[in-house]
Amino acid sequence: MIDADLAVTNIGELATPVGHAPRLGPDLGRLRVVPGAAVACREGRIVFVGDAEAFRATVRLLPKAATLDARGGTVLPGFVDAHTHLPFAGWREGEFAERLRGATYSEIAARGGGILSTVAKTRAADVATLAALVRERLDAMLSLGTTLVEAKSGYGLTVDDEVKQLAAIRAGAEGHPVEVVATFLGAHTVPAEWRADRARYVALVIREMLPRVAGSGLATYADAFVDAHAFTLAEARSILEAARALGLGVRLHADQLADDGAAELAAELGAASADHLEFVSPRGIDALAKSGTVAVLLPAATHFLMQERKPPVRALIDGGVPVAVATDFNPGSCPTESMGTALELACLSHRLSVDEAIAAATLNAAHALGRSGETGSLEVGKRADLVVHAVPNRHHLVYRFGVPRVAAVVAAGRIVRTAEPVPSR
Repeated sequence: MIDADLAVTNIGELATPVGHAPRLGPDLGRLRVVPGAAVACREGRIVFVGDAEAFRATVRLLPKAATLDARGGTVLPGFVDAHTHLPFAGWREGEFAERLRGATYSEIAARGGGILSTVAKTRAADVATLAALVRERLDAMLSLGTTLVEAKSGYGLTVDDEVKQLAAIRAGAEGHPVEVVATFLGAHTVPAEWRADRARYVALVIREMLPRVAGSGLATYADAFVDAHAFTLAEARSILEAARALGLGVRLHADQLADDGAAELAAELGAASADHLEFVSPRGIDALAKSGTVAVLLPAATHFLMQERKPPVRALIDGGVPVAVATDFNPGSCPTESMGTALELACLSHRLSVDEAIAAATLNAAHALGRSGETGSLEVGKRADLVVHAVPNRHHLVYRFGVPRVAAVVAAGRIVRTAEPVPSR
């Protein structure tokens, strides 16, 4: 018999990708689907996944074990949000109103708005304030079914303010059910005080910020934004090569607003991910496939910015690039914590199938954070991160768009969130 301290029973449908590596090409949409399922956990790990009959025959609940009744709902792995900008102060709804009147993201940035607007507010906030904001946002994400999040700095742009943001990520995430992976993004944009001497700012990032961040252990990755209003390819290369030399993994904001060749740079550097990719070229796609770098799609950001250009999603998938889906939660270009929304837009705007989107938002996203051996799928031995959705099957997550139906969340084998019981019909 298999002993368990938590059982999730009465599951109408369980759907999960399988494996410790990302799903590629035609395998992206191949999920294990189990009707009438049950899951058993012990000490935070999954010990059984299968149908109800096998559960009854092989699982023994320990004294004081917890049982979660899924009420016929659908169980998926917890969502993994592999691209967010959690630790910021202030919102930018005024810029949103400007964009509705026709202003572009680049025009707003060129006159000192955009990222620099958030920089000013974030610099004015202390660690405790930012940590409280991080925790509030993690609470919101948890309620929407997310159990693993990447969180970037990038709104400080001084040595002390970048470290402050990373310290706020750690403090806000301490003891929280959502696991957080931190990324240093000092190369988000050149701050106003260095615009006349950007080379000195790049040197500051390399010589002072990166050693301080790496020495503190506050970040796992470093990121850079390649764009006409941010950093050139050469600047990003210098920064990320320095980050690698200090033991940090690298990621890249790539080809969002133009074909900058950033996808090729990400591949050359062996980056964990290249994110956005609306303008990625065929050369970039081929390079990403060869390197195994994950293409992190951010369909909610594309939608919110009202961009007509979409990433060449089918070319990425057919080309053998690992594809993930994330929110890009931030105050300027995607102010939503909802991975459900990202999932819906991945299907309705970027034309992934529901099953492809689920794998991209779970196992493949976990791989982008170096965590696919631990989470991202519902398999024996993995961390017990799962969500009960009050819908009869996985297709309803997109079909009945716009209304989250998260009934319960389990993180590391603990029931950490329950909503009022909702029938799955």
